Amino acid sequence: MSDGIGILLPGPADFGAWRLQARRLLAAGVPPERVDWRVAGESPGLFAGAPPPDAAPVTASVPRSFMEMAEIGIRHRDPERFALLYRMLWRIVQGEPQGERNLMQVATDADVVRLQGMTKAVRRDAHKMHAFLRFRAIETEAGPKYVAWFEPEHHILEAETGFFIRRFAGLRWSILTPAASAHWDGETLRMGPGGSRRDAPPEDAHEELWRAYYASIFNPARLKPAAMRAEMPVKYWKNLPEAREIPRLMAEAPRRVAEMVERGATPAAPRRQRSLHVPAQPAAPADDSSGMAPDLFSQVEDPAAALAALKAEIERRNDLPPWAAAATQIVFGEGPVGAPLLFVGEQPGDEEDLAGKPFVGPAGRLFNRAAEEAGIDRPMAYVTNAVKHFKFKPTGRRRLHQSPDAGDIAYYRPFLKREIELAGPRLVVSLGATALKSLTGKPLAITKVRGETIETPDGLRIFPTVHPSYLLRLPDADSKAREYDRFVADLKAAQREVR
Repeated sequence: MSDGIGILLPGPADFGAWRLQARRLLAAGVPPERVDWRVAGESPGLFAGAPPPDAAPVTASVPRSFMEMAEIGIRHRDPERFALLYRMLWRIVQGEPQGERNLMQVATDADVVRLQGMTKAVRRDAHKMHAFLRFRAIETEAGPKYVAWFEPEHHILEAETGFFIRRFAGLRWSILTPAASAHWDGETLRMGPGGSRRDAPPEDAHEELWRAYYASIFNPARLKPAAMRAEMPVKYWKNLPEAREIPRLMAEAPRRVAEMVERGATPAAPRRQRSLHVPAQPAAPADDSSGMAPDLFSQVEDPAAALAALKAEIERRNDLPPWAAAATQIVFGEGPVGAPLLFVGEQPGDEEDLAGKPFVGPAGRLFNRAAEEAGIDRPMAYVTNAVKHFKFKPTGRRRLHQSPDAGDIAYYRPFLKREIELAGPRLVVSLGATALKSLTGKPLAITKVRGETIETPDGLRIFPTVHPSYLLRLPDADSKAREYDRFVADLKAAQREVR
């Protein structure tokens, strides 16, 4: 008979129950490999016959970073999530010789990397739920009620109900998902079993008004199909009423932009619009026999041509920073449109200024080598800089690099954002503090956010790391080798993130 322990949890994302059982297991000295975790309703595992230990929960000192990530990661659909969390907890508290107290700081540890990936996936799923869930009204004896159908990838419903309670506190609503449902009567939240799409109501009268409103505010000059495609997975298309209007609005966009130009209107202000959380829905029924949703973005302008136009727009501006006139030429980004990874550096250097290409100087060559070691196909990545001209101080025959100031960063920031919109990456890797400030609009310490994906309010996903020039400035060979390896590890993590 096995000496394993079977732990039954009441729900698939019940962090409180998992934590209580984990503390009891720690108190009883039960190692991770002896524990079989399962959720009520699941089939018993190998150790299901052994009861859990009857021990008082132990109080252990655990890093806050682990507890915060564990509370989110437990909502992931990975069937091994409970075992992963307990294994990490055991390592932190009981690992040899005195526990691995700094485990969460080991960026290359397999368990840490896996938990980080799980928490990021859960956060993305929650973000999509906030953006794409749509309520439909039904009439009941107690008055109108609003019902929504959503298909999350992970067990996020109960954790995200607070968002909808705060936003729609005065309404009576229900959210139905395949695994569970949530019901709010204006005062009390009740969780229930899952349902099916058939349980959600059909289109209501409000949707015609919403589609009319959406069409009225649609700006054809701000049509960014690459960004829309990146933000809106196909699975959500059929749930959004406004999606029905997208094919027509996209088809009409070139004519409407031409009319705006003819009237003297400015097609697009030089700043980034919040990413449109609006999918293109096929005109055919959702259950088309092909099983594939057509790509409706093929009707729009060529993003590569739009990038060339953006470069030309910067070149002919008469309000560039005064120092920019001394530069040889503009150094714009380059790379394929739709590249999964887009890298943003600080500004071009002396060699970049002469060549008119980014990342060709010493730091660029170091970056290329590190990217190759990280498994990144360098020609398939898009590279650019936050500042588009070389800022320098002339000293005899040499031009000494000068760091851009806050005003320089603010001037080029709208152009960088438009460039990213057109390039349409899945992840933006910021190289250094200047790039990070340009992307977020505020100064952030690289040491605090390095290697963690940041999502801005407008949906841009940023992965911060150091600039390769930092590696070149290190004083000794040992520190250069150590930091280079860490830089390569960051690039590998970014590669995993987009995969």
